[in-house]
Amino acid sequence: MPDYHHLANCLRSLLGSLELPANSPLFPDVVAVCNYLEHPIYRLAVFAPFNQGKSTLLNALLGGKTLPIDLIPTTGAGIIVGYGSVLTTEVVFQDGQTIKQPGTEILNQYAVLDQGGQMPEEVVEVRITYPHPWLQTGVELLDLPGTNDREAQNNLVKERLLSADLVLHILDARKLMTLEEREHLTHWLQDRGITRVIFVVNFLNLLTPTERESVRDRAYDVATSFRSDLPGGISNIYFVDALPALRARLKGNFAAAQESGLTILETALETIAKQQETQHKLPRVSKIAAQLLTQARVKQQELEKAISVAGEESAQKSQLQQKAARLIQQGFARSVSDLQSWLYLPNLLASYQANLAIALAQGQFERWLGEFQSEAVNSEAKINKWVKQGSEFFAYSHPQLFSFDFPPAPIIQTAESPPKCSDLPNSSGNNDNNNISDSNMPPELDKKLNQVLQSKVGAVVLGGASYMLNKVAPKTAASSQKVVPLSPKISSQAYPDAAAAYLQAFSDRANTQLKAYQQQAHQYITYTPQAIVQSNRQAHQLQLLNNLIINLETELDRI
Repeated sequence: MPDYHHLANCLRSLLGSLELPANSPLFPDVVAVCNYLEHPIYRLAVFAPFNQGKSTLLNALLGGKTLPIDLIPTTGAGIIVGYGSVLTTEVVFQDGQTIKQPGTEILNQYAVLDQGGQMPEEVVEVRITYPHPWLQTGVELLDLPGTNDREAQNNLVKERLLSADLVLHILDARKLMTLEEREHLTHWLQDRGITRVIFVVNFLNLLTPTERESVRDRAYDVATSFRSDLPGGISNIYFVDALPALRARLKGNFAAAQESGLTILETALETIAKQQETQHKLPRVSKIAAQLLTQARVKQQELEKAISVAGEESAQKSQLQQKAARLIQQGFARSVSDLQSWLYLPNLLASYQANLAIALAQGQFERWLGEFQSEAVNSEAKINKWVKQGSEFFAYSHPQLFSFDFPPAPIIQTAESPPKCSDLPNSSGNNDNNNISDSNMPPELDKKLNQVLQSKVGAVVLGGASYMLNKVAPKTAASSQKVVPLSPKISSQAYPDAAAAYLQAFSDRANTQLKAYQQQAHQYITYTPQAIVQSNRQAHQLQLLNNLIINLETELDRI
């Protein structure tokens, strides 16, 4: 017997890749046919609309009243009858729980419809074990719910039909081949590759002899038009009066059972089941597989189109981003150039040294720094504007922005103030109140010297001289008046010098920062082509789909 497990796996894998919704008509069909391929037991399903004698016929075949056959309540869930040494019933629920009891009394609670025509929705399946020799050979019977206009019920029957090796389609002789039965033949059976079908005409005993002949002729036409896939010598139509057959079997009346048509049907079923062929599985598998492959090729085309569109969009986006990158980089470069010009030391000195010197002399450095920082922030903003635009356009998160690092407040150096000429000792130890007197110094030189000493340079000279005189002058008796050291004062030039030193420190520090930041900002204003994640996912999905299609086609060719 061929091993169909690999084929079932190929079908399941392809189904999973299509991501079909669970309510898709194809989804349960593929699941059912996969289970059917892997099911080792020969399954015979009885199929018909409500109240056409399905359960009655199965009970007749089993030789006892095993299944519920009440006229109003009828089978509400699929009932599987398999071999067991003891008659037991097991009810399977949607949550996986089961109830198992001896006998079949539990069927009246869980496996029949109520007066409103509803079956318990929580019941998934009912299993019965029964000590029958035919079942012991590896055969199981499936009593399907009756079909009607309830979609959920019909879907259940359609799904279970795919799991049957042989279908007994019960026809009512009183209304042979209704529109519903024609629908079953075409769409539920033939179109889905279910061709191993035997028609059983019931209720023939309720017709007149003339009506029977007419029904037989029409039934043969139906059977001929439907090409059943059956072993040689086996007919695809039988006439069985189910209720008389059951009564005859219960009474052990072999002649009555044979007259009802049950015996000849039973012989045909046993002959088919004994052969246990597996090739009959392939027509329906091929049908479902073909539908699955069609759906897969549709998705192939969808993915190919999506990838193509994504590629075009990616190319257009790449061109746009490259153009934007050039504009952003140009704007950033201009802003850097403008900032470098602003940081150029001569420009800083020309713009800020005077005000800073005044602020230092007045002790208002913090006020000046606040104003200076406001202007610096404007320069920062021009740089950061392009960095932010690049980050937003190229989808970079949390860019590091440029920010100045300002030097600490300047420290003003002190120098001794220039002394008045009257404070300087003369050669006799006396002071002059207005100028420096020297008996040997001409008046013109004396005047010029005073002018020099009163200048900024003179202040330094006089300060140094005073310091040296106080430090090293000998203390003689002639110098009875002690030389008083001069009080240190801040030179007027110290403020401009301190301002220049601060601005130079700021310029050096800011230029170093800017140079380092230019390298850091490069990642935010440069476009790096990146593959679209969605397109990549679709490409992988398409590749997987192609492989799964090839695998399934190869496996179908192999078998």
